[in-house]
Amino acid sequence: MTQGQTAIEGIYEVCIGVPEPIVAIQYWEQFGYHIGQVGELDAATAHQLYGVNSSLHSIRLYHQNADHGLIRLMVWQKPTHQGLGIESMKVKGNRWATTLTADALTILNHAEDAKTAGWPIRYTNPYWEVIYNKERKSRPFVEQAVGVREMLLLQPFARQVLFQRFGYTLPHYGQINHNAALKTSQFTHIGIIVQDDSKETLRFYEEVLNLLRVRDDVETSYESSLAGREIFDLKPGEKFIVTTFDDPRSSKSDLMAARSGRLYVIRFPEEINLESRFEAARPGSLGMCLYTYRVKGLYEYCDRIKTSSVQKFTDITSNEFGEMSFSFVAPDGYFWTLLEVNS
Repeated sequence: MTQGQTAIEGIYEVCIGVPEPIVAIQYWEQFGYHIGQVGELDAATAHQLYGVNSSLHSIRLYHQNADHGLIRLMVWQKPTHQGLGIESMKVKGNRWATTLTADALTILNHAEDAKTAGWPIRYTNPYWEVIYNKERKSRPFVEQAVGVREMLLLQPFARQVLFQRFGYTLPHYGQINHNAALKTSQFTHIGIIVQDDSKETLRFYEEVLNLLRVRDDVETSYESSLAGREIFDLKPGEKFIVTTFDDPRSSKSDLMAARSGRLYVIRFPEEINLESRFEAARPGSLGMCLYTYRVKGLYEYCDRIKTSSVQKFTDITSNEFGEMSFSFVAPDGYFWTLLEVNS
């Protein structure tokens, strides 16, 4: 944590609505997760905190000793929406979570087997991408290739991007569980889609939530990225712009100090006609429906957010795990929940 009265960490949880927990737990165990806490809310309290008039049973999944990038499975007695399923990533309201792996090919093998078996699934091949030092001229077959292979994996209740590093490591950005079947880390970063050429929503994450803006105005176009083209359904001439926000303990200048728990805000230009699907990816929905942050100084954060440009907010109440929490809808339309760090 940073010093001071208030502080925020990286993304704490990706919350996933599921119709029943057993199959979901078995799935995420292959990625190295295990059952941690369980909790329940009655319909009245769930409505107060999440805006959903349904009782709730939740299961928090941990990953090794990670203090972020966790999963909360949310089992609603009366789900409000079937979620985004395997629909396009190129919609406002879309949520996804990204994971580091040491074996992208095995994940691709499973995806191809699932497709053959008739599962509802959508995926891409693991495309080669140079993330850092793009201007560097490589010498193939002479020098080490430095980059990542990244792939999309969409299923009814999981919207995932997975990447494998080659030629470099980042010590604080994803810890792989090599005992897991799929050799994967906790979630390293999550993403949202917005359309805001004014950048007003970016200021909310930086100035109100106090996240660290580490990369800004990084363009990805149809012409420049095969992975970006297929993952985000880009058409010729289209592009998107990426801004990333980190745990403040990270660094703008020192790559080796980068921490996972990052928020990727992907901005499509306003002239592109994007569909809005916020109702399919908020609490009560099946699939990835909510992100959470842990903060120090929850009441101060609550006061600050209530006086900002948020669309909606709730009062502080105890969540299903007995943690003091409150929720809000950010200026960009995304629903968030903050919870108090236990001292």
